[in-house]
Parts: sequence; structure tokens; C-alpha cells
Amino acid sequence: MKSLIELHFDNRFARLGDAFSTSVLPEPIAEPRVVVSSASAMALLDLDPAEADSLVFAELFAGHKLWGDAEPRAMVYSGHQFGSYNPRLGDGRGLLLGEVLNDAGEHWDLHLKGAGQTPWSRMGDGRAVLRSSIREFLASEYLYALGIPTSRALCVTGSSTPVWREKQESAAMVLRLAPSHVRFGHFEYFYYTNQHERLRELGEHVLACHFPDCLAQPEPYAALFQEVLERNAALIAQWQAYGFCHGVMNSDNMSILGITFDYGPYAFLDDFDAQHICNHSDDTGRYSFSNQVPIAQWNLAALGQALTPFVEVEQLRASLELFLPLYQAHYLSLMRKRLGLTTAEDGDQALVERLLQLMQGGAVDYQLFFRRLGEQAPADALRVVRDDFIDLAGFDQWGADYQARVEREGGSQAERQSRMHATNPLYVLRNYLAQQAIEAAERGDYGPVRELHAVLSQPFVEQLGKERYAERPPEWGKHLEISCSS
Repeated sequence: MKSLIELHFDNRFARLGDAFSTSVLPEPIAEPRVVVSSASAMALLDLDPAEADSLVFAELFAGHKLWGDAEPRAMVYSGHQFGSYNPRLGDGRGLLLGEVLNDAGEHWDLHLKGAGQTPWSRMGDGRAVLRSSIREFLASEYLYALGIPTSRALCVTGSSTPVWREKQESAAMVLRLAPSHVRFGHFEYFYYTNQHERLRELGEHVLACHFPDCLAQPEPYAALFQEVLERNAALIAQWQAYGFCHGVMNSDNMSILGITFDYGPYAFLDDFDAQHICNHSDDTGRYSFSNQVPIAQWNLAALGQALTPFVEVEQLRASLELFLPLYQAHYLSLMRKRLGLTTAEDGDQALVERLLQLMQGGAVDYQLFFRRLGEQAPADALRVVRDDFIDLAGFDQWGADYQARVEREGGSQAERQSRMHATNPLYVLRNYLAQQAIEAAERGDYGPVRELHAVLSQPFVEQLGKERYAERPPEWGKHLEISCSS
């Protein structure tokens, strides 16, 4: 394991030059203290977890110190926000500190969010607040624990620096990791400003660093688009299967790597509602839970438009037509696993659709339903979950069909339970749990956020004494309003 001073930087994106990013130094926050850190994220950099207890750790990730070979840059990009094109976005409160090359030969971006003003701050103060930093940290690390592709979060650093949103809050920084922070919006920026040579430079950088297999194809940019599309089809299927709502699926929040990125007003479904809107600023429901699939395809079309200088339009359209079938195949496979099924039958899609229709409008906790369904033999488990449904006759018919389906699978209940418990989490990142941890942290008590992170790091394994984290949320906890403000 390494110390912080032993990290090796290889800043490939910075070498693209000033057309792609601007040199900016972090603005330090006062009296920095580590709120929470992730040992597994630190391991990506070969860092000793004990480094999180050092003074220099807090100073580095609060903007007070910098490695000699780091090159902090604010990236420029554009994007479609709620369907409207914004020509000039960029890192308004974050900085790409540099790229660390670990001992396995992997490059990891160190991106410090809340690092102060940049040329792209758009009248903002460049700061992030403690609550949004904690929320991003928890979501990044929880999705990773679920096996859903995501950026990672190494730590949150708190401070006494005041910032003003709806009220006075304290500034914080979150250090996030990803192999790349290039977004769909990077491509859109150079396309819509007619900088097609710069667009090609960006494309060649992305291909060489992140999609080398595509370079071997006859048309590398067409292969790149196809790969990004396939990754997003798989990613969105995981979001939908696990009830994750992103909240702000603007094209500048879509990673070119097909990972979950830029956490804001996210939520995991509590009671199932296909029309759930987790962002209270989303007045039209553009980014509702059910809309995440078509919006992902819409964003891919926006990326495809930016690639038209290099790929024929008809070829891009042909790839786009594959998105929905690919998504549906991934989603059905995941839902079979959530139901404890190992084989495929023609009626499985209808079985899933009927279940979701029965859940809609009831008091069915989407997360715990699947866990409880695997706790006992089907007949006994169905009796336990039945009372949450409104259409009892409909559920009884579904239950009979499900039980028959399980019987055709064969195998023992012990095997079924083991499979289902390895797929269906017992512990879920509920908004109310995050809010309770945030309120404690705002009082200077970091114990609850650290405990919540530890529990969520093993979401499938029952943990002694942690029963409250597996409970259904209270009614007030289901109706918290979460906004983009940070």
C-alpha cells in the first residue's frame, strides 16, 4: 500500500490543452475535517486506508495542498438540460486534479467537487454543500456495492466555510474517482461550435484511452457509439430493476463510459410508483422513473448527432434502434434473478409486468418485496407480502402463477433463498436514512454517516444490530423533497 505522497500522476486529459480545459487551482475551505472515507475506493489508488486519518489527507482534499505533478483543470463541455441545449457549461464547481496511474496500470481521475469558482461557474460560487457531498458519496459507494457501474467517491471533507443556498450551510468537497470524466456534453460542445478538428482530437483521446478495441474496427467512431449504447442499455436496465431514480438525466450528466454519474436529487423507490419524480424541480416529470429508458435513448441520439462528422446518419440510426431491445433483454434477465428464476420462459415478461401493475398504487415497498419473497418457500412468502397489495384477487392469481413457475425451476428452497439474497439487498439507501445522517453531520457528529456507509457497503448480508436500516421507511421519509441545489 502507498502513502499519499507516493501517488503517480499521468495527466492524459490535461495534455489535450487549453481548448479542452482551463488551468485552475482549488480554493481551500476553512478548518478541513474528513467526514467519511471509503477504504475500497482508496484501494483503487493503492492507498493505505490509514492515510484517511492523517492531517495531509484532509488538507489535500480541501484544497490546501496539492501534489507537485497534479495539474488541476476545469473541463469545458455543453449539453442538453431538460431538453434544451445549453451551449456553455463545464466544470463550474469541480476540478480534475489529475489522473493517478495505479500499480495495476489503471488510470483514475481525481475530481474534486466543490473546489471553487472556475471560468464555467456561471455566476455560481463554485462550492458544494455538506448535504449534497454526503449524498453523492453514499450513492456512489452504494451503487458500487450493488454491482451497478458508477463513479466512485473517495472521501467527503467538511469545513467551517459558510455558503448560502436556501439558508446558510457549510461548504464541503467530495473527491470522486472514475477512469474518465468525459461526458456526452464534451462531444456536443465541439460539434455545435463547429470545432470538428477538436472533436476528432477528443474522439481519438477517448478511443485510445478507454475504447482501444474500437480502434481495431473498420469504423472506430461507429464502433464507439455502438459500445456506448450497449453499456447504457445495460446500465439503465440495472437502474430500473433496482428502482434507482437519477433525477437529472441531462446529456452533460451522461458519462461516455456508461457509468452512473453526477448524483443530485436521486432516490431509490420506496413504495413502487412507475411515475415517481425524485427531483422536486422537475415540474413536467421529464426525468421520472418510467421516463429514464426513453430519456437515455434521447441522450444517445444527442451523442449520435455530435458524431455525424465521422459516422453516417443511417448507421447511427440503425444502432439507436438496438437500444430498446438490448435494454429489454438486460432488464428481463435482471428481473428473473430478482424473482429467483434461473431459466427463461416465454411468459416471464408478462409475469414481471403483471407484478409491477399490481404494485402500482398500493403500499408495496419495492425494495423489501423481493427480499421477503426469498425468505421462505413461495407459498409462505406470498402470504407475508400479500397484505400490501390492493387487488388481492389479482395478486393471488399472480402468486399462483409465480409459485407454479418456481416449481418448474426445481431445486431446493435453500438454493433459491441463497440466490435471491445474493441479488436482492436487505439494506437500501433510503432518502430518510441519508437525511438523518446528514443532519447529524451538520451538527458535527460524523458517526451516523460512517455507520450508514459501512452498512450499505454490504447490502446483501444481514448485519447484527443493524435492523433499523432494513426497516420500511416512515411515511414522512417517503416524501422528502430533494433538489439539484448544492
